[in-house]
Amino acid sequence: MFEALGRRTYRSRRWVLGLAGLFVLVAVTWGTGVFSALSQGGFEDPDSESARALTRIEAMSGGTGDVDVVAVYTDPDRTVDDTGFRNTVVQTLQDLPAAEVAGFSTYWSTGSEAFVSADRHSTFAAVTLAGVSDEEKEEAFAAVRDHLRAPGLQTELGGPSAVFSDISSQVESDIARAEALSLPIVFLLLVIVFGSLTAAAMPLVIGGLAILGAFTMLHVLTLFTDVSIFAINIVTMLGLGLAVDYALFVVSRFREELPRAATVEDALVRTMATAGRTVAFSGLTVAVSLASLLLFPQPFLQSMGFGGMAAVLVAMIGALTVLPALLGLLGHRIDALRVPRPWRRAGGSTGGVWARVAHGVMRRPLAVAGAVIALLLLLGTPFLRAEFGGVDSRVLPTGTESRVVDEKLASQFPADPSATIDVVLDGADAGTATTYVDRLRSLPGVTGAEITAGGDGAVRIAVHHDELPTSPAARDLVADIRGVHAPAGTEVLVGGESAELVDLLAGLRGTLPWMALFVGIVTLLLLFAAFGSVVLPLKALAMNVLSLGAAFGAVVWIFQDGHLSGLLDFTPTGAVEASNPILMLAIAFGLSMDYEVFLLSRIREEWDRTGDNTASVATGLARTGGIITSAALLLIVVIGAFATSGITFIKMIGVGLVIAILVDATIVRGLLVPATMRLLGTANWWAPAPLRRVWERYGFREGDGFVAEEPLRRPQLVPIILPTVDPVYVGTDVDPLYEENVPIPTPVSG
Repeated sequence: MFEALGRRTYRSRRWVLGLAGLFVLVAVTWGTGVFSALSQGGFEDPDSESARALTRIEAMSGGTGDVDVVAVYTDPDRTVDDTGFRNTVVQTLQDLPAAEVAGFSTYWSTGSEAFVSADRHSTFAAVTLAGVSDEEKEEAFAAVRDHLRAPGLQTELGGPSAVFSDISSQVESDIARAEALSLPIVFLLLVIVFGSLTAAAMPLVIGGLAILGAFTMLHVLTLFTDVSIFAINIVTMLGLGLAVDYALFVVSRFREELPRAATVEDALVRTMATAGRTVAFSGLTVAVSLASLLLFPQPFLQSMGFGGMAAVLVAMIGALTVLPALLGLLGHRIDALRVPRPWRRAGGSTGGVWARVAHGVMRRPLAVAGAVIALLLLLGTPFLRAEFGGVDSRVLPTGTESRVVDEKLASQFPADPSATIDVVLDGADAGTATTYVDRLRSLPGVTGAEITAGGDGAVRIAVHHDELPTSPAARDLVADIRGVHAPAGTEVLVGGESAELVDLLAGLRGTLPWMALFVGIVTLLLLFAAFGSVVLPLKALAMNVLSLGAAFGAVVWIFQDGHLSGLLDFTPTGAVEASNPILMLAIAFGLSMDYEVFLLSRIREEWDRTGDNTASVATGLARTGGIITSAALLLIVVIGAFATSGITFIKMIGVGLVIAILVDATIVRGLLVPATMRLLGTANWWAPAPLRRVWERYGFREGDGFVAEEPLRRPQLVPIILPTVDPVYVGTDVDPLYEENVPIPTPVSG
């Protein structure tokens, strides 16, 4: 299959490159327009109680009635009691575009002291924007933003719409900065790895193609469904990172095959039959892992799944079609524009540091495996006390306008107007509603409750409290409200930011086991199809759990506990954003399987040639250790650039994935894999007889379809029996655990 793909690509290389050029043209002109079609939010479950409460509120009043924007007005010289202060604010609000504003409340319209700061020099207006969807609110805020600024007064804009607007702006600037940081470093590292400017350019070409292609696929998706703005981060991160990885694998193998192939076509065919197959299985495994995000009902996670799958599949297809076409066109010129590398020592492909590591590990496999497992378990222990929360203005950099407003509301005003819990009492008359409100007022933590709207056979009740909407105390209050017995003949729906977070956490907990089951089963099937073993897939899953646990533990230690907050420049909130571990799980699991497939493919290739498990593991690690390390380093640079993001949860994903890749590519692949494979021996390749027959008939072998080299077998030593000495062996054997030849003495007769 992959041999045929290699031959067709080589013989049609100019057509392939021409079609790729047309695709790039479409992607640049239309695909990059995806930025204007992306949506905000999407963290809620559409079928949750809080979502149904919002829908009911919209039916009652034709809008959400929520506070979307909080405009804080300050005058250092005058107080809110000054007529001039009042007239300026009121006139500014009355001049707002009527089509974009559903209503507003002020100190002067309500008489509530909650709208006035402690020093009375500041007040705020609570503005409800027109529209229902996030997109409509976003457009309305963009239309009124400048109109909200009162002449002669210091004006600061906050509230949910302002927070999400600031997050969107920060995301766009973060992406530009991440690319500007990572691309030069990646190119420099590729030059160091390949020693050739031409070869180094190949992965970046495929990376650019992957990003543009993923943007185009996302733009297509926006025609049918909402796609979150945050999907762009995943597209850029995975598109560039995996494209560089896959291109590194393919180009490295092509350069290895060129000297021993009769023609460039033969070298390319052999490359596709080996490295191409590995890239295909790796891409499918990563895509399957990301597809598990589609099981979750939250549009945010679904968008991440769609974006990630698009990036991975485009990167994989580019590495299997466009890259081979480029290599076929370049041929031996792939090594053109060489760069001297004086530090590189001459030596065989099986020598070097990774060969010594393999030999050292397999001399003491039990001790190494035990130590690595203990270390990973220790690193993962902080995750046992993880606390999960939501997104608020603290994810933004210090000094961002909408965050400053939230901080002022918390420190200078009696209450945050957006920190309310919405309760919809459906089917109640006035007397029943009043009695129910009295019950809510009696709950611990409730500072007030009143009916704020009515219509369509229901009433809306605003429950006030002094806690942060994302805090555990606010979530406990939601549970208490839901625990209040509903009056006979009525239905109670609890909504608002705190209730949305409660429902989000419940939805994630309910879907997570299905995600794990889906990823586990499909991964087992793919790895069995690749290697014909039931032991290796199970072992791979177990090791992934260990390495991911270590990464999650580090994330809790850093972001929840606040360690390194000064160095990484973020504000710890005492919790981890709830959807982040899910997203990290899907991405990190896929990336770890990426390296697992690459390493095991080379080991399987050696096993098929030699039938010696120990020698196969040592040779496989020696020949791939450097490439895996280089690929991991390049991916760390790409993903690590996103750790500089000003958005805390994007920074968290970047740091968490960097740790996961670092642990997986070094400790797990370099130590734990060879140790466990040495301990298991030939059992690594075991499968029940019926499954073995299935694999032999339908499985995908390394280099399938290509005429293999003559299998190499260890020298067969013949015993010589002499009457005066014990049996000895004549010849020189190569011990797979050592790099040097071990001479066997020949007995002297007599």
